[in-house]
Amino acid sequence: MKRSLFYITIALLFVLAACDGNDEPAAGEPDSSSQQENENTEEQTENNNQENVEEGTEETEEIVENEEVAAEPEEPKYKISENWSVVPIDDADEEVVLLTIDDAPDEYGVEMAKTLNELDADAIFFVNGHFLDTPEEEEMLKEIHELGFAIGNHTYSHPTLPEIPEEEQKEEIVSLSDRVEEIIGERPSFFRAPHGANTDYSIQVAEEEGMTVMNWSYGYDWNEEYMDKEALADIMVNTEFLSAGSNLLMHDREWTSEALSDIVNGLRDKGYELVDPDLIQTPA
Repeated sequence: MKRSLFYITIALLFVLAACDGNDEPAAGEPDSSSQQENENTEEQTENNNQENVEEGTEETEEIVENEEVAAEPEEPKYKISENWSVVPIDDADEEVVLLTIDDAPDEYGVEMAKTLNELDADAIFFVNGHFLDTPEEEEMLKEIHELGFAIGNHTYSHPTLPEIPEEEQKEEIVSLSDRVEEIIGERPSFFRAPHGANTDYSIQVAEEEGMTVMNWSYGYDWNEEYMDKEALADIMVNTEFLSAGSNLLMHDREWTSEALSDIVNGLRDKGYELVDPDLIQTPA
């Protein structure tokens, strides 16, 4: 019996010694060192996530701020006078002229737009609906617009407005604005009647459509004697009618396209700059 008690005592001592020396956690219990590492990892992850959120917020705010700045239109600096010239508002530069090109996009409109773009010269392209009948013509208008040029309304089929009923006048104007918007995503801001022949009603319709009505100060490229590059460039720059604020009329024509570079350079040599149509006042 004593021996049995002795062996039992010895066995218990071994068991107790084994339990005291075992540092491994029991199954299902967390290891304190691993728990600390996990806590540190989670804290670092949270810090990184917070930094990413803050950086993303700053970037988003910066983008929104830049978009808001870009979205603000410039205040008008010019208006069209009763004699169709460009008049400065307040202290805007007086030594400017406006280039306009009618009957686009026929055959040379895109080429003319590219020439003006290379010269960093602004202009309004007044378009007709009958030059927008095909996908190819639609692409031409898109290209002119994407080069940065203002698109004006020159009626759908180029009729003499005083010779047609008011209902048809409205259709000629509004249907073209609809067509232009369908192609480039925005409506024209300027209106020019074919042959410069307006009616009180056509002016009313144009203004209701938010368009500035304009005719021109001078133009020559429809006269046979000026259907030549040199002759046209010379008269456009050296005519007695050229003055500050002149509204120059040209057309989508081969000889006008060929003369365009000389016309722009000649005007600049005389101290004139080409006014940006975006700075011209339009109806509220």
